[in-house]
This record gives sequence, structure tokens and C-alpha cells, in this order.
Amino acid sequence: MRLFTVLSAAVFCGALLAGAAFAQEVQERTIRWGHLNNTDHPVSFGVQKFAEILLAKSGGKLKVREFASSQLGNELQQQSALRGGTQEMLSASTTSLATVVPEFGLLDFPFIVGTTDQAEALARGAFGKAMIDALPPRGLIGLGYWGLGFRNVTNSRLPITKLEDFNGLKLRVIPNPVYLESFSAFKANPIPMAFGELYSALETRTVDGQENPYTVILSNKFYEVQKYVSATNHTYTQNIILVSKIFWDKLSAAEQRMMREAYDESRDYQKEQTRLQTEKALAELQAKGMQYNPVAAEELERMRKAAQPVVDKISAGLRPETVKLFNEELERIRKEIK
Repeated sequence: MRLFTVLSAAVFCGALLAGAAFAQEVQERTIRWGHLNNTDHPVSFGVQKFAEILLAKSGGKLKVREFASSQLGNELQQQSALRGGTQEMLSASTTSLATVVPEFGLLDFPFIVGTTDQAEALARGAFGKAMIDALPPRGLIGLGYWGLGFRNVTNSRLPITKLEDFNGLKLRVIPNPVYLESFSAFKANPIPMAFGELYSALETRTVDGQENPYTVILSNKFYEVQKYVSATNHTYTQNIILVSKIFWDKLSAAEQRMMREAYDESRDYQKEQTRLQTEKALAELQAKGMQYNPVAAEELERMRKAAQPVVDKISAGLRPETVKLFNEELERIRKEIK
């Protein structure tokens, strides 16, 4: 009986010490997470799942507060806030990272992948890791990637069925050289514009159209001001989950581990939500009156060839070793994954 009492006391003391250690390692924190998408978008679903997992792992101490729909500014403004330590997290398109690591722009090259599995393999492989490894010196920590789906063109004038249909079309594009020069190569008239200004520009016919994943087109009600949606599938959009390095460095090793685990455990959920919501979004866009059309493989190949000089030109201005790694990864992925 006495031995049992002694052992019980030891266990109790050990539990107290463990609890005290946990209390020191995990502090009460509120993590502000910003993004551009609405709360009915797979990115928001991913944020909510991450928050749920992190809250449970931290015993309720690490709380994520979501700021959707550009509440904290555009991606470049939020990226600056992370680097300055005034915002903790951001899920942003890899496109916006090209301003700090130009080689992120390689992911925007048109027609580099043909399936979601290929896109996922590229982001999770050696190239994707190399990009994340380049972020800490720029004041950012990358936890990993979330896929948003392929980008497709919508417009109010005509269905895009062939390369020539782009001729003279005023298209809003991301303010990025790859998009600007690629659509110029298609003979369109690309117009760089902040996402928050897009609906109004479509409504007033300042621009004829735009390009985004189906989920973004639906969530932002572009079907109200656009007639045609064409399956160009020209670029697969990746979001990268970013943490302010200033904030990250304040976290204990236990807190950092919980953050990484929350990303790992929410990743497949977000991927599945993207798949489900993409299928649902296309069906809903058609139900709401948009005219959908596929694009023949031979026409997509013509578009790819038209953009190839742009790919060559931009590649020549990037770090040769990174471009080499990117091309090697693409070659491997295309052979292994159909």
C-alpha cells in the first residue's frame, strides 16, 4: 500500500512537472491569418481546419483568427506586414512571392503541368522545397503549399476555342511578367489589376474578362458579369502558407512543431476540398447561366508553343541552377505521373 502511495505521488508530481513544462513551452497566442478569398472558398476551409487542429494540439492556447476577403490588404501588403512582424500568417499565391524570390515565377509558366497530381508533385518535391528554403532570409517561413486548381479564362465576348480567339481581348491578369507576356503572346490585351478591383472592372466592361480557378470565379460571383467560361487550364495555382519569421522566432520549439503538424494534418483535407469545390463550382457556374466549353488538346498545344518564347526569355533571367532543378523535376514528374 505504501509503495503504491509513493508511486502514485511520483506519477502525480511528474504530471505536474509535465504540465508546468507545457505551460512554459506553449503560451496564449492569437495568430492573425489573412488571405484574399471569401469564407466559402477551399482556402478558408483549410484555414479553419488548420485552426481547429492547432487549437487542439496546444490545449486551446494557440488561436487562429481568420481575416478573409482581403481584409488585411492585398497579398503584397500582407506579405510586407509579415516581414515587418505586424501580421503572423498569410496564404498567398506563389505569384506574389516572385517579388522576393523571382524563381517562384517558374510555377506560373503556362501549360507546364497537365494534372493536379503533377502540380502537387512539383510543389512537394525538390523544387518546391528549394523555394521554401529561400524564404527565411527574406523574413518569411513557408510551411508548405495548398493547391487552388487550374486557372481558366472567362469573358463577356466569345468562347475561347482556339488561339485566335484571344486576339484583342482585354483580360485582367495578375501583375506579373509571366502573365502579362504570355497573354500578349496570345495577342490578347492583358491589363494588370488588383484583385479587389476586378468585379467592378468586369461590370463596367473596363476589361472583357479574367482568368482564375472555377472556385474563385464562383465565390466572387463573376458569373453575374461574365458570359463565357473556357477550360484553358493554362496554369495551376498554388498557395503557399507563410508565417512571419519575426513571429516564428518568438515561438518555442514545441509551438513550432505544432504549427508544422497542423499544416501537415490539414493539407490533405484542403486538397480534397479543392477537388470537391472545383467540381461543384463548374456545375454551379453553368447552372447560373455561364456558357462552358472545353478546349481541344491541339489548341492548348498551340497556346503552349505561342508562350514558349516568353518561358525562354524569363528563364534566362533567373538563377541557372534553380531553372535546371525546375526543368529536371518537370521531366521526372511528366514521366512518372500522367
